Amino acid sequence: MGFDIRFQFSLLLRRLPQVLAIIVAATGAGIVVAFSLPPVYRAEARLLAESPQIPDELAASTVRSSAEEILGAIQQHLLTRENLLDLAQRFGIYAESSAMPADVMVEDMRRRIRIEMPPFQQSTGLVTVSFDAANPEDSAEVTQALVAQILEQNVEMRTAASGGTLDFFQQEVKRLSEEMAQQNARILEFESQNRAALPESLEYRRTRQSAQQERLLQVDRELAGLRDRRQRLAEVYDRTGRIGPSLGTLTPEQARLEQLRQELASALVLFSPENPRVRALQVQVEALEEAVRQQLGGGTGADKMSAFDLQVADIDGQIAFLAEQKALLEHELAEIAASIDATPANAIVLGQLRSDYDNLRLQYDQATQSLADARMGDRIEETARGQRITVLENAAAPSGPAAPNRKLIAAAGFGAGVVLAGALVFLLELLNATVRRPAELVAALDIKPFGTVPYMETRADAVQERMRIGAGIAVILLGLPLALYLVDLYLIPLSELLAIAAEKVGLTSWAERLRPGTLG
Repeated sequence: MGFDIRFQFSLLLRRLPQVLAIIVAATGAGIVVAFSLPPVYRAEARLLAESPQIPDELAASTVRSSAEEILGAIQQHLLTRENLLDLAQRFGIYAESSAMPADVMVEDMRRRIRIEMPPFQQSTGLVTVSFDAANPEDSAEVTQALVAQILEQNVEMRTAASGGTLDFFQQEVKRLSEEMAQQNARILEFESQNRAALPESLEYRRTRQSAQQERLLQVDRELAGLRDRRQRLAEVYDRTGRIGPSLGTLTPEQARLEQLRQELASALVLFSPENPRVRALQVQVEALEEAVRQQLGGGTGADKMSAFDLQVADIDGQIAFLAEQKALLEHELAEIAASIDATPANAIVLGQLRSDYDNLRLQYDQATQSLADARMGDRIEETARGQRITVLENAAAPSGPAAPNRKLIAAAGFGAGVVLAGALVFLLELLNATVRRPAELVAALDIKPFGTVPYMETRADAVQERMRIGAGIAVILLGLPLALYLVDLYLIPLSELLAIAAEKVGLTSWAERLRPGTLG
């Protein structure tokens, strides 16, 4: 079967009453809904996020958050539960709905507030703030209050950020200063405890060690010379009774004593010590030694010392002094060697202490510079020379409502009627299995008719059909508005019903506009 436009047009004319009834009913419902919705007034204020007045090359603010980030944070502060309830109570937004739960109020206030922030990379930083209300005065007042809060929050957040940065670096500089003082005290304490083994004096101690070793060798040589001299002096004295080797200056007693000692030595070679001659010589030698001793000592008193004793005592004194000097030198060399051995370890510890101090010093210098920058940044924020938000246009009471768009709603009702009517006609024709054309007869029975006789409608049938159509149209035109009115009056407001339906299909923005709670 081909598409028969005349047949389709005839079907449309046949269903025209139903189509008109549905379109009229849907349009009427749209008009009723459009004019039953309360008006929504929206006052708008325009803000501008300005760039810093002082170039960053000269003095930069310590607040690094972008205007978009700060406005986003401000928006979250504005939409807090406490702030929204405070605004609602201050301006009496829900004075006529005192029984409304607080949660519902908060959600409704959030739906009413609009803060539009376009991408700052693609705009000049323009921000629009608005509030939907049932009357223009409330809308303007609440919008202006929101603007005041935005400006106040911006100043507080920026000054708090710069002040926090300044406080942090002040504490950091103080902490690093204290740590530097403590580290310096550790270095001084370590140097005081190890002052004899510090790396700075290592070269001096090595030079001192070499000099003292040379001095020790010299003392050893002097000691050896004195000890040899004493031994030789004692041997000479014991053998000759005198303290010098010269015979020309000997006294007769000394010469005789020397002669007897030689004879005694010769006799001891030949005879035994018990021989009378040997004993006689020994007695004579002892007598002459006593005589020589008296001559050299000037007497036999206990307090008198001979020249030999004086020289021996002098040599012993020198030996004792040099021995003491040697002990001191050895002790000093031992200390120097111990300090030289301890120097490498002390150098490592001292180097670590000084390295830690240098690191602290570097951090302190950086913190001091950052503190100066933080003070400058805080001063910039206190004088409002940094990035700021200014009001371009204050909120004014609107002269007319911004919503709902009644013409659009009525047009939507008309469009819905056309769609529903078309769907009804299509469904009725789809379910109608009646054979109405020869082509349908051929398709249904596979026969070719010789001719067709049209249905002959009587006058009574025509009147009955018209009455049925008129009754249906009257029921639709009168019953549908009445039903909508009764539903709105006794069950649920039509705007709320439409808002619920819009939320079910995902039209959240339409639901916000249609919900009656948003209008107080």
